[in-house]
Amino acid sequence: QVQLVESGGGLVQAGGSLRLSCAASGRTFNRYTMGWFRQAPGKEREFVAAITWIAGSTRYGDSVKGRFTVSRDYAKNTVYLQMNNLKPEDTAVYYCAVSSTGFSSGPYEYDYWGQGTQVTVSS
Repeated sequence: QVQLVESGGGLVQAGGSLRLSCAASGRTFNRYTMGWFRQAPGKEREFVAAITWIAGSTRYGDSVKGRFTVSRDYAKNTVYLQMNNLKPEDTAVYYCAVSSTGFSSGPYEYDYWGQGTQVTVSS
C-alpha cells in the first residue's frame, strides 16, 4: 500500500503563495502518477495537477494553469504543489493522490489518497 501525508496548507492573502508537500511511503513502485485535487464545501472534488513519477510529465486543471506548478523530488519521495497568485476561489482542502495505472484528471482513476490539507485564501 501507499501512504500519503500532505502538509503546507494555511491561511494566505490573495496574491500570495503557498507550497504544499506530499510525502509518500510504502509501495512507491506503484506510483505512476501523483495528482493533486481540491474540494471546497458543497462542491465536487476538482482536479488541480498531476505529474508522472518517472518522466515528470505534468498536466493542470484549467483554473490553475499558469499559477500552480507540480514537481517531485526523488530523494525525498515527495511531490510538491507550488501555488502562486492565490485567489479566494482557491480556498479548499487539497488532497494528494496516487494512480498506479494512468495519468488522468478523474479522481476515480486514483487508488490512494492523503488526509488533505486546508488552504484558505483571504481577500
